[in-house]
Amino acid sequence: MLTIQQIKENPALIVERLAVKGFDGKEKIDAILELDNQRRALQLQNDTLAADLNKKAASIGALMKQGKRDEAEEAKKAVAEVKEQQKALAEQLAEAEEKIREILLTIPNTPCAAVPHGTSAADNVVEKSGGVIPELPADALPHWDLAKKYNLIDFDLGVKITGAGFPVYIGKGARLQRALIEFFLNSAVEAGYIEIEPPFVVNEASGYGTGQLPDKEGQMYHAPLDNLYLIPTAEVPVTNLYRDVILTDAQLPIKNCAFSACWRREAGSYGKDVRGLNRLHQFNKVEIVRIEKPENSYAALEEMKDHVQGLLEKLGLPWHILRLCGGDMSFTSAITFDFEVYSAAQKRWLEVSSVSNFETYQASRLKCRYRGEDKKTHLCHTLNGSALALPRIVAALLENNQTPEGIIVPECLRPYTHFDIIN
Repeated sequence: MLTIQQIKENPALIVERLAVKGFDGKEKIDAILELDNQRRALQLQNDTLAADLNKKAASIGALMKQGKRDEAEEAKKAVAEVKEQQKALAEQLAEAEEKIREILLTIPNTPCAAVPHGTSAADNVVEKSGGVIPELPADALPHWDLAKKYNLIDFDLGVKITGAGFPVYIGKGARLQRALIEFFLNSAVEAGYIEIEPPFVVNEASGYGTGQLPDKEGQMYHAPLDNLYLIPTAEVPVTNLYRDVILTDAQLPIKNCAFSACWRREAGSYGKDVRGLNRLHQFNKVEIVRIEKPENSYAALEEMKDHVQGLLEKLGLPWHILRLCGGDMSFTSAITFDFEVYSAAQKRWLEVSSVSNFETYQASRLKCRYRGEDKKTHLCHTLNGSALALPRIVAALLENNQTPEGIIVPECLRPYTHFDIIN
């Protein structure tokens, strides 16, 4: 979340940057500044009372030594009164601080200056593209029909045992999933990321730490008996490894990768755009996460983008990179780049990765800090990206690589699938 210091340094700029995300923050920023003034006034009163308390407490011993018992008793009563006043002030201070925190949690991250203005996906900017869009015959099949033809994925069976959006992968379909996971994880490890196997459920504190709560509460699956949440991405448990941690200067940068299943309720998603693998409630993904010094985080972001681009090039998929406009960005991000691949049978672009820099926004919630050369603690920058999410990658691979003989498996996956064609 934003810090009070960031807001106090230039409240007008904060309001201006929030407007790029379509968020009118003036009322909330003004409320925070007013509450902070109240908090500082209360703190001053408390400090004054503390000094008075010390003076009165010190006088009691001196009065007793002088035999002035009555005066000492009066001093004790005065000390008790001051303590009661301090108690009331402490409650008011805690109330003001909690109100500030509650408001801060409802304010999104400010987008950085490189984020384009815009209100929807239509305003996103294509920054870079590559690969060749294949020309398929008129009778080319979409992936859901290919999955049925070659017995790779059973969507109906998933509905039977769980519900829509929970497919069952079979035979070579399951092996293709496993091959992609291994390929993505091995590629990340080769790029210097340390592999983590995290829990797939998290507590409420973890959800608040990375910003899924309270913003995306309705999109997460919740186990209320234990008050645990199924993770929407491995970003949540992996980034929370560094919650309430002060790192040393030498420990940075931290580069982690993790495979996980991901769960998203995707409430309100209907129609042709959610058919087959296009939008699921449960899917597999490999995530890369970085903890960086602020001065290095944008260079790290470029490295992460290059890593994801390299995966798509090895898979032979046509791709482009979108710089998201303010209105299409997440609550927590300072800047986001989406990678999309072209689905030749559906004739549309499918998002397969988001790579984001959160700057200090998550770190402020997490209290993820490092001790610099100046011996002071500073907030880290956190970054993450999908490298990659499987469902739409599989959809594009099946559709783009279909031939009369079968579906050709990309060469980079063959050491993992142990077959080069699905037929």
